[in-house]
Amino acid sequence: MTLPQFTYHHDPVGSGSVQPSSTVCVCCNQTRGYIYVGPVYAIEEYEACICPWCIADGSAHERLGATFVDEDSIGLDGDAGLSDAQVAEVSQRTPGFSGWQQEAWFTHCNDAGQFIGKAGRAELLALGAEAIAAVQDATGLEDGPQWQAFFEALEKDHGPTAYLFRCRHCATLGAYQDCH
Repeated sequence: MTLPQFTYHHDPVGSGSVQPSSTVCVCCNQTRGYIYVGPVYAIEEYEACICPWCIADGSAHERLGATFVDEDSIGLDGDAGLSDAQVAEVSQRTPGFSGWQQEAWFTHCNDAGQFIGKAGRAELLALGAEAIAAVQDATGLEDGPQWQAFFEALEKDHGPTAYLFRCRHCATLGAYQDCH
């Protein structure tokens, strides 16, 4: 079965937010071969039991009152300038991702960015100078020993981690970082 396409999260399997599974979806009562394993914000607990199709079509939000990205975390600069429809698309119909602390969603060109994924030093080196610069800009650290120590410590799955996004309009990369 082909996974639904998400405007703001291009590869939820690659990012780890969706995984192959034989779990029955709590929303549609179907086994579709994949299940969402990212954060769910709802009154009830829904851990690894909602399929990506119910996220994509909005039925998980409508039936379960679930959101997948905290609305207040959309926009790293505080004033994202997004419409209510854009915020609803990201929070109600887009797979989120798990960070060490409160996640943040990059915005640019008056739109939410597309989540690329988590990155450590190795992933940033593979992605190139623009990705490294986006993370460095997000840290506020200038070139020097502090930045170099932070960059060397970055790990995709533990320690300080970078989270990368791409603007859907101009392809600018954005990032933020956190650690546990």
